[in-house]
Amino acid sequence: METLDWYVLSGTLLFIVVYGVWKTRGRQSVADYVGGGKDAKWWTIGLSVMATQASAITFLSTPGQAFHDGMGFVQFYFGLPLAMIVICLVFIPIYHKLKVYTAYEFLENRFDLKTRSLAAVLFLIQRGLGAGITIFAPSIILSAILGWDLRTLNVILGLLVIIYTVSGGTKAVSVTQKQQMFVIMFGMFVTFFFILGYLPNDITFTKALKIAGANDKLNILDFKFDFTNRYNFWNGVTGGFFLMLAYFGTDQSQVQRYLSGKSIRESQLGLIFNGILKIPMQFFILLVGVMVFVFYQYNASPLNFNPSATEAILQSPFAEDYKNLEEAHLELEVQKKIAQNNFSKALELKEYSAISEAKTKIIAINTKDQANRATARNLIKQADASVETNDKDYVFIHFILTNLPRGLIGLLLAVILSAAMSSTASELNALGTITALDLYKRNKTGNFSERHYVNASKVFTLVWGVIAILVACVANLFDNLIQLVNIIGSIFYGNVLGIFLLAFFLKFVKGNAVFFAAVLTQIIVIVCYYYLIHIYPPGQEKLSYLLLNFVGALLVMFLAVVFELFDRLLKNSSVHNA
Repeated sequence: METLDWYVLSGTLLFIVVYGVWKTRGRQSVADYVGGGKDAKWWTIGLSVMATQASAITFLSTPGQAFHDGMGFVQFYFGLPLAMIVICLVFIPIYHKLKVYTAYEFLENRFDLKTRSLAAVLFLIQRGLGAGITIFAPSIILSAILGWDLRTLNVILGLLVIIYTVSGGTKAVSVTQKQQMFVIMFGMFVTFFFILGYLPNDITFTKALKIAGANDKLNILDFKFDFTNRYNFWNGVTGGFFLMLAYFGTDQSQVQRYLSGKSIRESQLGLIFNGILKIPMQFFILLVGVMVFVFYQYNASPLNFNPSATEAILQSPFAEDYKNLEEAHLELEVQKKIAQNNFSKALELKEYSAISEAKTKIIAINTKDQANRATARNLIKQADASVETNDKDYVFIHFILTNLPRGLIGLLLAVILSAAMSSTASELNALGTITALDLYKRNKTGNFSERHYVNASKVFTLVWGVIAILVACVANLFDNLIQLVNIIGSIFYGNVLGIFLLAFFLKFVKGNAVFFAAVLTQIIVIVCYYYLIHIYPPGQEKLSYLLLNFVGALLVMFLAVVFELFDRLLKNSSVHNA
């Protein structure tokens, strides 16, 4: 990082924060602080919804995901458009009609206080964990740049986000996210075209796609009925649909975005806007990762992209073994470049036997490369078990820091940190709101002023910010960050979604049946996750984690209906015996 990068980075972030504070000055009522004034236009809602979901994790992990595993991750979002339609037709009209500040107020009206409180607590657990991960993600960036300790950076970044969120409330989050989304997409497009410009002169975009295809990076659609596969069409449409329906329909960090809409129509248009643009946006971000992969077919790449891991192994007794692996890695990179050039020439000459032979050679070399990298990871783990060996989340940041020109590095870091600010601010804002209104206000006796509850929201936002920092300090990358966030959500979202679906569509089911069904369902889902997913290595799970959303939603509905019918049977039996 040079002086110009620091100017671009600090100037961009400072403008966003100052603009948000200036636009939301003087807002002190609950309606303003929590509800955002109920005056947001559809484009503000749409961009705010997208920015809330597009955290720093999206721009760190998604390109790395594509670099390693290709474009198949986009299938995760295939259930999104259908979920947007259902929310627009069912959820939004009910929320606006009841004039609620939180989604869980509706559950008390429909069921009872304990069901509302249970759903709120489940949200607080999973979103509190998620907020910690969104703080942890940008810490990786600054750690790679400055060489600072990750935990120190977690504390610094967390405090900055807390100050930003506590001061502005919902309106500050919404109005700044328009600027953040502009910075984010502008930065990603500029990076994409720079990557293409860095490829050899004879490698056009079309040829780059063919090279990616030869390396199995463009396998977008997988129609196999495989419930253990994390990302295929059917799991995306079913598990992805239930996850998106729960996230956008019941997660307060998203509900709070469109409840600030000026009208039902503005909220609906905002979500439709998100539903139309979200898949193309994720497709493009994955494509950036694929182009980074193509770039590294012709340029040197590290054996492990995590600089901390490399430093740890080189200072250990295993340093010589690792250097031998690096030499083998360099030899493979030379072979890889030759094979890619042969493939490119065969494409130009349209010699199909040569194309097939070159493709086979490429696959064989990349298989050896993957095995070499896996051996390196195992060696790093032996040298220092505390160092993160999984480097998916470091791929894109390594490319940015080592290849982009001065000034653009600052812009790209502003992109990722803007995403972190927007998503973390939304999450902390929602956590503070839920705690203040669904738990504190609802269970507190006595009359208190609006100012009291605004201050309570700020205090609880601060508390959750501290909790998020603590979570960030003990975070593990797992397979990679974006999957970790989705796994956490999948464990809880299905259950909460099922509660809302019961409230909307099964009017005969009452509060007691729903409450006990939800408690039992959450226990079952956690057990399923542990025994069918967690204890197995990535890629060998017995169930895709996306399907936990589907299982949780259907299970809580089934159990609630059974409990309700059983309760009525007992009551009828008692009346008959009497």
